[in-house]
Amino acid sequence: MMQTESPLRNRPTAHPATLAVGQNLITIASGKGGVGKTVLAVSISHALANAGKKVLLFDGDVGMANVDIQLGVMPSKDLATVISGELSMTDVAFKIEEGGFDVIAGRSGSGSLGSLHKSELTQIRDDIVRLSETYDYVILDLGAGIDEAVQTLSSGNGPKLVVTTGDPTALTDAYAYMKIMQQKSPGSAMEVVVNMAKSMDEGEKIYEKLKNACSNFLGIEPPLAGIVLQDDKVASSIRAQSGLLTRYPTSDVAQNVEDIAASIMKGAA
Repeated sequence: MMQTESPLRNRPTAHPATLAVGQNLITIASGKGGVGKTVLAVSISHALANAGKKVLLFDGDVGMANVDIQLGVMPSKDLATVISGELSMTDVAFKIEEGGFDVIAGRSGSGSLGSLHKSELTQIRDDIVRLSETYDYVILDLGAGIDEAVQTLSSGNGPKLVVTTGDPTALTDAYAYMKIMQQKSPGSAMEVVVNMAKSMDEGEKIYEKLKNACSNFLGIEPPLAGIVLQDDKVASSIRAQSGLLTRYPTSDVAQNVEDIAASIMKGAA
């Protein structure tokens, strides 16, 4: 897939974000790996861009960054060059022509975020928030787990979409993430995305399990942001290193993602 360098300083400055500063930062978290979080982050970014929004996808995984791999691009600049002080975040963004959105890539295997002090992680989070002023939406794809990097990057403003499947460990880890966020940032806007559901009914049941656990033990009832059905087209897109909405734009699973994007734009997610 073709990539075009797109330093933010060369873009129009008078592009107001649709929301207050930091409120347009959409965090995609899971607690557990293997729940399809990154392909969702890519697809939601694409859906928002298709709706005419100016979107940045930030790969905030720790040492397992793979947004660039899923999109079939080889960025010459990435987050590691920001961490090393060589470049600023405005220098490393590049545009995905097929999707119409910008990306700041991580570096797979670097582990660079995991080695940073909390103050450095906080600086990265603050830089992302400032960067969000030049976009309608910034999608932050976090790594799995609840380590210091995930907690710090999650502490920004804006809704947090917590991705889970029906797997018991996925539900447990999603709950653990929400518990930590509720303790650190009471009142955080957290919503649930059920991914790889066999049916809408199954997705609703999975959501109810997680919502009931949160209600009983955390005193919160996170709303349902959306259900994404299990579909072999997702795996096919990943193998082809092409976006789901590029390869299968009229599929049911693409519609599921577009429904989540529509909720985001309405402020319901």
